[in-house]
Amino acid sequence: MSAAVGTRGATRNYAIVTAAYWGFTLTDGALRMMVLLHFFRLGYSPFTLAFLFLLYEASGIAANLLGGWLATRFGITRMLAVGLATQVAGFLLLSAVSPGWSAALSVAWVVGAQGVCGVAKDLTKTASKSAIKITAGEASGRLFRWVAFFTGSKNAMKGLGFFLGGVLLEALGFRAALWVMAAALSLVLAAVLLSLPPLMGRGKASRSARELFGKSRGVNLIAAARVFLFGARDVWFVVGLPVFLYANGWSFTMVGGFLAVWTIGYGLVQASSPAMVRRSGDGLSAEIPAARHWSLMLAAIPVGLALLVLSGAPRPDLVIPLGLCVFGLVFAVNSSLHSYLVLAYAGSEKAAEDVGFYYAANAAGRFSGTLLSGLLYAGGGIAACLIGSALMLAACWVVTLALPATCQR
Repeated sequence: MSAAVGTRGATRNYAIVTAAYWGFTLTDGALRMMVLLHFFRLGYSPFTLAFLFLLYEASGIAANLLGGWLATRFGITRMLAVGLATQVAGFLLLSAVSPGWSAALSVAWVVGAQGVCGVAKDLTKTASKSAIKITAGEASGRLFRWVAFFTGSKNAMKGLGFFLGGVLLEALGFRAALWVMAAALSLVLAAVLLSLPPLMGRGKASRSARELFGKSRGVNLIAAARVFLFGARDVWFVVGLPVFLYANGWSFTMVGGFLAVWTIGYGLVQASSPAMVRRSGDGLSAEIPAARHWSLMLAAIPVGLALLVLSGAPRPDLVIPLGLCVFGLVFAVNSSLHSYLVLAYAGSEKAAEDVGFYYAANAAGRFSGTLLSGLLYAGGGIAACLIGSALMLAACWVVTLALPATCQR
């Protein structure tokens, strides 16, 4: 009886955390599309657009590390609430941008506000992913299913957010849309505070930087692979592809719609990825070879697309999006496997710290991919972005070859 009650309670908490993160991700996706389209319409260059997102990504490195430690010390619920409140503050800061400001002041203000939103995103992500480890326990089958559904549904919501951002920007304008999103997220924050146990996931936090960074070999390696995996996506996704499509005659609505459909499809595949990967009793012996197989398969796709572009294939504005849809399917399985493996390698007592360390690596990959997206596109167009993606994925595959076959906790 008590076990059944415990299972129901864990499922309830998992559902609440997932729903809260859906609300956060919906507004976060909308924000990214609004900033990209609003400032591109104002005449900002591809590199400047990439620069607007740099602090957003860079701040996540420290936010994940600190967030994991704080979630362990003060509880996951409190850190989830802090992340949501910080995002509301970021929206209000962005809404203060005035058309009468100079370009330099506008860029500096937006970069700073985006940095606040970057901290919010990664505090919220670390707290939410840590909650899955706590609620799912050590059952590898349930853990993989819950991670896959959480990550996949989150990315589907992010895709809807891209579309929502375009709609809100068109219907309400930049400032009013930010106010609406701040109000909606405030309601989500109130629901979290009223429904989740305040001390969920609280444990004994690390007492020194050496202890905080002293992760297991498995966590260290899967974090390194994550750097290259997400750098390989963002090197074409953040600036290169949207600007390429717009320059080839696509409208803002078409660009935003494609990115939304791509992200939703990617999320749906992530949610169903447990059905595509053979499971093992120990949770690692089949999953690690799968991570190697899927990363090598993914690396071949941007190589093929780059060769098509460089050979002068007709209608690259259609060929590349179609090819990147295939990329998204394979990428989704890779991402889901990585998200599962870090929780499989993570210790239960300090799961939040391990997850924070892993997502700090994720943020480092996104930062490098964002920076390179603007630089490579400016230097060699979409083909250069695709070549950069292929090289990062080759590095990701090499790292997965060294993943240990045991958790080594």
